[in-house]
Amino acid sequence: MPKSLTVGQLLQQLQLLDPDLPVYLAINPDWPFTHHTGRVIEERHASGAGAVYLAENGQAGVLSPNIRRQLDWAQV
Repeated sequence: MPKSLTVGQLLQQLQLLDPDLPVYLAINPDWPFTHHTGRVIEERHASGAGAVYLAENGQAGVLSPNIRRQLDWAQV
């Protein structure tokens, strides 16, 4: 899997999901917590290059063992 996704790749994956589900960030395999997503920011450079950033908006809880296994993160 690539280290980063494009907006198009992310949209393609999200289109398969229930649009009413909340979105969380899974952070750090050594301290597996979930975080709320916040603002979405686009940065553009004069060259036309840029990136989109999803801001973290507070901790939501511990990442479930099932999701940790699917991410191939630390032993559960």
